[in-house]
Amino acid sequence: MTSDTFLEAPQMTAEIPAFPVASERVSALLAQMTLEEKAAQLVGYWLDQGGEVVAPMQNEMGGGGHSEALAEITRHGIGHFTRVYGTRPVDPVERAAWLWTEQRRLKSETRLGIPAIVHEECLTGLAAWKAATFPTPLAWGASFNPDLVAEMGALIGKSMRELGIHQGLAPVLDVVRDPRWGRVDECIGEDPYLVGTVGTAYVQGLQSAGVHATLKHFLGYSASRAGRNHAPVSAGPREIADVFLPPFEMAIRDGDVRSVMNSYAAIDEIPVASDPELLTHELRERLGFDGVVVADYFAVAFLEVMHAVAVDRGEAAELALKAGIDVELPSGDAYLAPLLDRVRAGVLDEAYIDRSVIRVLMQKEQLGLLEPDVFEDGPPAEIDLDTPRHREVARRLAAQSLVLLSNDGVLPLASSARRIALIGPNADRTDALQGCYSFANHVLAHHPGFENGFEIPTVREALVAAIPDAEIVHVRGGEVEGDDRSGFAEAEQAAADADIAIVIIGDQAGLFGRGTVGEGNDVESLDLPGVQRELVERIAATGTPVVMVLLTGRPYAIEWALDTGEARPGAVLQAFFPGEEGATAIADVLTGAVSPSGRMPLSLPRAAGAQPYSYLHPILGGPSDVTSTDPTPVRPFGFGLTYTSFEYTDFVVDAQATTDGRFSASVTVTNVGSREGADVVQLYGRDLVASVTRPVTQLLGYARVPLEPGQSRRVSFDVPVTRFAFTDRRRVKVVEPGDVAVWVGSHAAATPDLERGDTTGGAIVNSRDRHHRDFGASATPARVLPLIGEVHAVTGADARLVEVSYS
Repeated sequence: MTSDTFLEAPQMTAEIPAFPVASERVSALLAQMTLEEKAAQLVGYWLDQGGEVVAPMQNEMGGGGHSEALAEITRHGIGHFTRVYGTRPVDPVERAAWLWTEQRRLKSETRLGIPAIVHEECLTGLAAWKAATFPTPLAWGASFNPDLVAEMGALIGKSMRELGIHQGLAPVLDVVRDPRWGRVDECIGEDPYLVGTVGTAYVQGLQSAGVHATLKHFLGYSASRAGRNHAPVSAGPREIADVFLPPFEMAIRDGDVRSVMNSYAAIDEIPVASDPELLTHELRERLGFDGVVVADYFAVAFLEVMHAVAVDRGEAAELALKAGIDVELPSGDAYLAPLLDRVRAGVLDEAYIDRSVIRVLMQKEQLGLLEPDVFEDGPPAEIDLDTPRHREVARRLAAQSLVLLSNDGVLPLASSARRIALIGPNADRTDALQGCYSFANHVLAHHPGFENGFEIPTVREALVAAIPDAEIVHVRGGEVEGDDRSGFAEAEQAAADADIAIVIIGDQAGLFGRGTVGEGNDVESLDLPGVQRELVERIAATGTPVVMVLLTGRPYAIEWALDTGEARPGAVLQAFFPGEEGATAIADVLTGAVSPSGRMPLSLPRAAGAQPYSYLHPILGGPSDVTSTDPTPVRPFGFGLTYTSFEYTDFVVDAQATTDGRFSASVTVTNVGSREGADVVQLYGRDLVASVTRPVTQLLGYARVPLEPGQSRRVSFDVPVTRFAFTDRRRVKVVEPGDVAVWVGSHAAATPDLERGDTTGGAIVNSRDRHHRDFGASATPARVLPLIGEVHAVTGADARLVEVSYS
């Protein structure tokens, strides 16, 4: 396309897809607006850019900030204020006073008097100075506790609303496909149903406080090739529909989410930001989304500078607007003069601008921003963004997210362990407890003179508090990155002199090359960063019992520490950036004050070469005789040990179900150990024969069940048969008649009676050894459930959620 070529414009009378119905007030406003005033509502303004890189290509795209007076910049109004609290450390009360004044100025000094929407990041809590930091989303998934995630979301939303913030850029509903991708720590897990239920709970919690949630990143972003950020996506339409879309559908239909953000990626060479098939037809016309689509930062300009599908900013703006992106963030780079030039030239129908303006004004109306008395109340004179309630929820969520991967009996710590060597680069660092989108690692890393602004003990401090009578000798031993081994000898000596050694290793979250995991921090290897493996092996070789605690934002290939190493830790505890109360939760689990109950929200990889991998694979997606490679994970999805044992009995499933109906499955779970604990009862299924290949195992539903020693509970699942739905050869989502298998297992690999030992009928026998592991699986026998009736085409009216009851 040449520089003097414009996209063909529709006639002014042509139908504009998904044109919204405006309220009377919004219609009246729209009728008064000039073209410049309309465009102003479709952009944000980033006030505090100062060189800190917190978005991709921010320095290149931002131009170093604006020198114009804010009043001049917003003379036609403004759609959004970008990250008023979250770009640099500002006192929240002082900034709130400034914001109230600025919003009042917009009301009094602009012609239409429309205040701005204020949006902020809120993935691990409000990303602002002095605000509570909760566990990262991988920890939400590991908790298998949507109700608790909803509690957290409500607390985050309440803090935001008190500060005059209207929209939060969370949750991330990208389904993990490859742990090499740096943004895995922002994701909930590898199972669409887990992602959808937990993510929808966060939406419901946040929006219960009057703050609009934003789903990220629509669609397929996490499927980038080789786990490289922004890399092309080669997913087919069936994978898009059956893996990546369901979490968004749940949050839209069941959570009534009010905003969606596009993916940066291109799917089959079409950038999502320019794709009306996804952003309008799929999102709005099929799923029924009626909120606002906001651009991921600079995504509109990226159509020109990164994807090269637009010759200039004007064409990029037209592509994005027509596709369905309503608001350009973080600032108006393409949706102001470049877009308006195309309207004035007669190549773009102004009705496309009207479509998005109506959506933005409807959102502002829903948020109360069009009310005459908005901002007439005073700003908060004081505010506590880290209340005891915040900390209590943070501690519970952190504790429930910790996954015990192995234990030879060294945990919980024995009372006789009086001298403890605490070793490792993450043992005494608060940053090691927080994710990429925490304020500490996202922003404060650029402001070393500022403290976190809230209480966050390190693991060393938490252990000292938890075991005051023990002598805890802390030796750093090494760093997260690099090859410095100068501290190894001191660490080995400390371990040799101790009753037990606890080694705290893992990641440092950051962005774009700063740190080992996070946005832009993709990896080629899934080995632990730096020389941390060698440090652990050297400590284990001393003969002192060792506990390894991983503080990470992705799962690593640690088979050596779990199963195969000659000198390996006696126990391994996985913590996905557990937040401000994470260290206290870790101390609780290590000492036995709390029994571990987290479950892996994604598979623990064997090697980078086995990626991408998902437990939701068909027969030939796993080990077979036709290949010498084996992607079997070191620990499967849903795996997690406790300090007690659970038993499943009396598993009952309905005799049959209709393809458009529901079925019931129930099981008795008993704590057969001597300690209290919580089990995550996981209901799995398999479509035995279908018109397309189907996963050998699929999570249907789950329930978190706390039990005292000897206590039993009956857990009943009321399952919509749509949990077996898939996209058929016609690309229609259906439930087919036929037999399915259903069972309860302690993890995704707990399927002993469905194992296929021979995939070729004896024609091919591979002589390579297979990675068979006894994970201590507990599972019921599988029950075959006939689905009867005609092929059922699934619609939005069909149920999606499994209902759980207890007796």
